[in-house]
Amino acid sequence: MPNTPERPRRISVDDEGPLLVEGPVEVMCADGRVAVSNRFVVAVCTCRRSRMYPWCDTSHRRRTNRDTDAPASRPG
Repeated sequence: MPNTPERPRRISVDDEGPLLVEGPVEVMCADGRVAVSNRFVVAVCTCRRSRMYPWCDTSHRRRTNRDTDAPASRPG
Protein backbone atom coordinates (compact mmCIF):
# COMPACT_ATOMS: atom_id res chain seq x y z
CA MET A 1 0.00 0.00 0.00
CA PRO A 2 2.34 2.69 -1.20
CA ASN A 3 1.96 6.34 -0.33
CA THR A 4 2.26 8.88 -3.09
CA PRO A 5 4.09 12.21 -2.92
CA GLU A 6 0.81 13.89 -3.91
CA ARG A 7 -0.96 12.61 -0.80
CA PRO A 8 1.20 11.37 2.06
CA ARG A 9 -0.31 9.25 4.84
CA ARG A 10 -1.62 11.35 7.74
CA ILE A 11 -0.88 10.27 11.33
CA SER A 12 -2.44 12.07 14.31
CA VAL A 13 -0.52 11.92 17.58
CA ASP A 14 -2.26 12.24 20.95
CA ASP A 15 -0.23 12.17 24.18
CA GLU A 16 -3.06 10.37 25.99
CA GLY A 17 -3.97 7.81 23.37
CA PRO A 18 -3.18 5.85 20.25
CA LEU A 19 -1.79 6.97 16.92
CA LEU A 20 -4.62 7.60 14.47
CA VAL A 21 -3.49 6.60 10.98
CA GLU A 22 -5.36 7.16 7.74
CA GLY A 23 -5.94 3.74 6.25
CA PRO A 24 -5.70 1.32 4.77
CA VAL A 25 -2.53 0.30 6.63
CA GLU A 26 -0.16 -2.57 7.21
CA VAL A 27 1.64 -2.67 10.56
CA MET A 28 4.82 -4.71 10.87
CA CYS A 29 5.00 -5.97 14.47
CA ALA A 30 8.25 -6.58 16.35
CA ASP A 31 7.72 -10.36 16.10
CA GLY A 32 7.51 -10.13 12.28
CA ARG A 33 3.71 -10.48 12.13
CA VAL A 34 1.94 -8.16 9.71
CA ALA A 35 -1.43 -6.74 10.79
CA VAL A 36 -3.63 -5.33 8.01
CA SER A 37 -6.59 -2.98 8.26
CA ASN A 38 -8.64 -1.62 5.38
CA ARG A 39 -10.51 0.92 7.53
CA PHE A 40 -10.33 4.60 6.57
CA VAL A 41 -8.75 5.45 9.95
CA VAL A 42 -7.12 3.03 12.38
CA ALA A 43 -6.03 3.50 15.98
CA VAL A 44 -2.59 1.99 16.54
CA CYS A 45 -1.84 1.16 20.17
CA THR A 46 1.21 2.84 21.70
CA CYS A 47 0.85 1.65 25.31
CA ARG A 48 0.86 -2.12 24.52
CA ARG A 49 -2.07 -2.75 26.91
CA SER A 50 -4.47 -3.61 24.09
CA ARG A 51 -5.80 -7.15 23.82
CA MET A 52 -6.05 -6.52 20.07
CA TYR A 53 -2.47 -5.24 19.66
CA PRO A 54 -1.35 -3.54 17.44
CA TRP A 55 -4.87 -2.06 17.22
CA CYS A 56 -6.07 0.06 20.13
CA ASP A 57 -9.00 -1.21 22.20
CA THR A 58 -8.90 1.80 24.62
CA SER A 59 -7.16 -0.19 27.36
CA HIS A 60 -4.93 2.87 27.91
CA ARG A 61 -7.83 4.75 29.46
CA ARG A 62 -8.00 4.87 33.21
CA ARG A 63 -10.73 2.62 34.46
CA THR A 64 -13.15 4.15 36.91
CA ASN A 65 -15.58 2.31 39.09
CA ARG A 66 -18.97 3.98 38.81
CA ASP A 67 -20.00 2.40 42.10
CA THR A 68 -17.46 4.44 44.08
CA ASP A 69 -19.58 7.58 43.66
CA ALA A 70 -22.72 5.95 45.03
CA PRO A 71 -23.12 4.69 48.60
CA ALA A 72 -22.87 0.95 48.94
CA SER A 73 -26.16 -0.78 49.61
CA ARG A 74 -26.37 -4.09 51.36
CA PRO A 75 -29.34 -6.39 51.35
CA GLY A 76 -30.84 -6.85 54.68
